[in-house]
Amino acid sequence: MRMGSSWRWQLSRAMRLALRWCRLCRPQRGGRGGGSKAWMSGRLLELWSYSRLLLKSLYFNSLSNSDTLLDCAFEPVYWIVDNVTRWFGVVFVCLVILLTTSVVVIVYLFVLPTILSTYPVHWIVWHLCCGHWLLIMVVFHYYKGTTTSPGHPPKDKIHIPSVSICKKCITPKPPRTHHCSICNMCVLKMDHHCPWLNNCVGHFNHRYFFSFCLYMTLGCIYCSISSKDLFLEAYSAIERYYQTPAPPDTFTETTAHKSIIFLWVLTSSVAVALGGLTLWHFILIGRGETSVERHINRKETKRLREKGKVFRNPYHHGKMNNWKLLFGVEKRSHWFTRVLLPSCHLPNEDGIMWDCSFTRRDPMAI
Repeated sequence: MRMGSSWRWQLSRAMRLALRWCRLCRPQRGGRGGGSKAWMSGRLLELWSYSRLLLKSLYFNSLSNSDTLLDCAFEPVYWIVDNVTRWFGVVFVCLVILLTTSVVVIVYLFVLPTILSTYPVHWIVWHLCCGHWLLIMVVFHYYKGTTTSPGHPPKDKIHIPSVSICKKCITPKPPRTHHCSICNMCVLKMDHHCPWLNNCVGHFNHRYFFSFCLYMTLGCIYCSISSKDLFLEAYSAIERYYQTPAPPDTFTETTAHKSIIFLWVLTSSVAVALGGLTLWHFILIGRGETSVERHINRKETKRLREKGKVFRNPYHHGKMNNWKLLFGVEKRSHWFTRVLLPSCHLPNEDGIMWDCSFTRRDPMAI
């Protein structure tokens, strides 16, 4: 106890280790020719082994392995990524608002007047109703997705159903709960952290996130199809700009052509990219799992397959029931009032207690 607590002993120990290391580096007298080279290579190997042992003595314990070493080495990288993502979330939200506003302005200035002046009455009514319905659904679900908390385990309650203890929050983790390193807190039924929402996607805003992706994809497809003819005309007009002599187009016409091209390229690109993301979440919701659980379930399926067992997701209640649970559909009229119209209703579950569809006879992991 006296040796371990004395700084003099620590200093003398360090000096002895340094002296031992210098002795290993000191050449042996009388060595010549090939014998000297062999002795030198042996000394270098011994010095390398002793240096590794000296380094391991500073940090090694029974729990250390290569994964622990990599985590420690990449901890600064993780910290930078988490903080950059947290601050850039505000930039991404502003970018979404700016691009969506630009699309709406271009549609009102250039696309809608063309529809009102050239289309039949029934097509005009359809475009007005469909376009404004998609706009309302996109704005509503994006606002709710960014402002609604995904849900967090209660910190004032200790006796709650939990499967483990969070190493970061030091609080019980209910089933399907995971820690978000960007928000620095546990999230109920966490799917992922979405920088475009600047918010985690969890139990209470999962419906808003998916609805936003769905209606934004449909809105981009609608704008892309509606402005296709205008895009072709604008593209042909842009090509004529490089002719000699240049066509006598006014500044307003030139601005309209460039705006239509920007509109079509932006909405078509977003429709493809966001459509792929929406399709991926469509599959996950049908399976009754989140993005995090998809990764966990794949590893669990592989592990149980090696043991001759079959993994079954305890939160999978059938495709239709999974969709009803997500949208909160309890009767037929809810498909219209809660899915096709803006609705602020809460999920049926509280995110802590879950109705699992398995029985004890099922050979699955719990």
